[in-house]
Amino acid sequence: MPLVCLTDFQAYAQEHLSKSTWDFIEGGSDECFTRDDNIAAFKKIRLRPRYLRDVREVDTRTTIQGEEITAPICIAPTGFHCLVWPDGEMSTARAAQEAGICYIISTYASCALEDIVATAPRGLKWFQLYTTSDRQLNKQLVQRAEALGFKALVITVDTPKMGNRRCDIRNQLDLQRNLLLKDLRSPKERHTTPYFQMSPIDSSFCWNDITWLQSLTRLPIILKGILTKEDAELALKHNVRGVIVSNHGGRQLDDVPASIDALTEVVAAVKGKMEVYLDGGIRTGNDVLKALALGAKCVFLGRPILWGLAYKHSSNFTDTLALPAAAESTPRTDTQHLRRMFFMLLFVSPQPPSWKQGEHGVEEVLNLIKNEFHTSMSLTGCRSVAEINQDLVQFSRL
Repeated sequence: MPLVCLTDFQAYAQEHLSKSTWDFIEGGSDECFTRDDNIAAFKKIRLRPRYLRDVREVDTRTTIQGEEITAPICIAPTGFHCLVWPDGEMSTARAAQEAGICYIISTYASCALEDIVATAPRGLKWFQLYTTSDRQLNKQLVQRAEALGFKALVITVDTPKMGNRRCDIRNQLDLQRNLLLKDLRSPKERHTTPYFQMSPIDSSFCWNDITWLQSLTRLPIILKGILTKEDAELALKHNVRGVIVSNHGGRQLDDVPASIDALTEVVAAVKGKMEVYLDGGIRTGNDVLKALALGAKCVFLGRPILWGLAYKHSSNFTDTLALPAAAESTPRTDTQHLRRMFFMLLFVSPQPPSWKQGEHGVEEVLNLIKNEFHTSMSLTGCRSVAEINQDLVQFSRL
C-alpha cells in the first residue's frame, strides 16, 4: 500500500526501527507537552482561501540568504542518521540536492563533512554548530565548514544543557556520552594527531561570543532556537543574518510555546530586517502555508526526514541493525546498537547496491510535502510564494 502522507512514513519507521532508535528520534523532554503542541498548534489556525484566480501556473520557488530553492521546505539539523540508514547523512544530502533545497548538517552527523560534501557537491548546505568549551575546536569546525563550501553557519542556542529526555533515560541511552565520543576533527587531523575526548557543549556561551564567531568567518550566522521578541531584538543588535524559531522539536525545555505560536512575536520584533525561519510540527503542505503566512521565509523538517530515511530498508540491514520492536525479546542498549551499527559500516563489504538508496525515502517525503504545498497554494489562490501573506490565515475561536 502506498504511503500518502508524512504520518504514513512515521508509522512505517516505528514498525521497522528498534525501540531505542525510535524513542531517540520521537522522544521529547519531560512530559512531551511542547513536542505534541508543536503539531496541535497548527490545527488552531484556519485558512482563508481566495478564489477565481488564475492558478494554472503556481511557482513554489523562493530564496534563503540569497540562494534559490525549489520550495520553502528544507531539512533541519538532526544527528546520527546512520542509526536509521547505513549511508546516513550522505543519503540525506543526495536527496536534498535532488530536491533543490537546503540541508543543515549537524555537528553530530555520523558521516564526515568531507564525505557529505563529496556525495552531493551541488547541494545547498548550511552547517549547524554546537559550541564546545574548546575554542580551538570551534574555530576549526567553522573554518572547515567554510572551506568545504557551506553557505551559512547555524548556531543552536537552546542547548546549554541537555534536556530531560525520559525515554532515553529509560532506554539507558547516554546521549551525552555518545556525543562526547564523537571525533569532530577533520579526517586528516584524525590520522596525524592523537584523539582525546572532545569538550562538552559550552554552557557559558553567550551573546558576546557571537562577535567572536563572526570574526572567524565570512559566512552569515543564523541563530536556531529563538522564541522571544527580546532575543530576536538582541539577534538584530548583534548583526545576525537570520533566526530559526524553534524549540528543538520539544526535546529541550518543555512547556515553552509551540514554534508556530512564537513565530509572530519574533517576526514582529525583527521588522523585516532579517530572515526568519521555523522548525517544529510541520506535517502537511497546509502547515507550510500557515508558517509562511505568519512571516516565516522557509520551514525546516526534522523527524519526517528520518522517517523517510528509514523507508525501503534492505532486508539484511533491517535484520542486522534495526529490528522491529516486536521482534526484540531483550531490548538492546544504545551501546550495543551503536557497536552493531559501526561494525556493519566498517566491516561489511561490499555493501549491497540497495544500501545506497536510502535517499529515495527522503526524496519521497520531500516530494510529497512539496506537492501538498503546491496544492495548498493553488487552493488558496496563491500563484507565487510572494503572494502568501497574513490575510490567508485566522486563528480558531475554539
